[in-house]
Amino acid sequence: MVCSPPTPRGHRRLLALRRRSAPAARAYAEVHVVLTLSLVRHGQTRYNAQQRLQGWCDSPLTPHGLAGVRITATFLSRHQFTAAYVSPSGRAQATAREILAYHPSALLFTDPDLREFGFGDLEARPESELLARYDPETMFTDVLHGRFAGIPGGETGPEFLARVGSAFTRIEESHMQGQVLVVSHGLTLRAYLTMIDSRPTLPLPNASISTVEVHPDKRCRVITVAHDPAGQGVPDVIGASPAPEQPKPDRRTSAHSLAAIGGRE
Repeated sequence: MVCSPPTPRGHRRLLALRRRSAPAARAYAEVHVVLTLSLVRHGQTRYNAQQRLQGWCDSPLTPHGLAGVRITATFLSRHQFTAAYVSPSGRAQATAREILAYHPSALLFTDPDLREFGFGDLEARPESELLARYDPETMFTDVLHGRFAGIPGGETGPEFLARVGSAFTRIEESHMQGQVLVVSHGLTLRAYLTMIDSRPTLPLPNASISTVEVHPDKRCRVITVAHDPAGQGVPDVIGASPAPEQPKPDRRTSAHSLAAIGGRE
């Protein structure tokens, strides 16, 4: 009797699953064909440290912020990123440069739809001015669910969600599998996470990482939220309401700040 060529272990497992049920085989195959998105919020900036609102305006990373980004970059150095999608804001571009130093072959794309929410007339203004006009928890919840009417000179919740959704749809449709880096902003990344899971999201510290899996049938699953390898945390802001507490293994910081609820990103 002539022996058949040995079947690789993974193939043997797949064949066995096929004999049991087609759905089980498809589930096994999906484990090996999945797109993993690493969502990184930019490092701490001068405006973050000064507690100023920062949406479409920009300010440079602080030395503390740059140090945190470099820790996150080292943490992500073993990932095999094939592409990176980055907001055009200088703070996001600077963050991406540090991470991509470990991934020189990754293709870099700048997408203006990955910008932060536009705060209009309150751009670069002290957070106290927003707190005087709005309840921050209500405002940012409305932004993330597309109900916010907007700040004069800025954008509305529906406009914001439309462009963020468009950006991530392009990313998902451009990559069927592998590992892709996305460097953006607190509200922008939380908006995408909320599209996947409408429950309240945790704060996103500067230089933190959230992870999403996108399967071939376009099912998305949030794997981690606000993992903070650099220990940057979210600074407290007087007058801000605390964000909802949610126990997560990767959560290392308190949830008491305007930045935690969604602003000054």
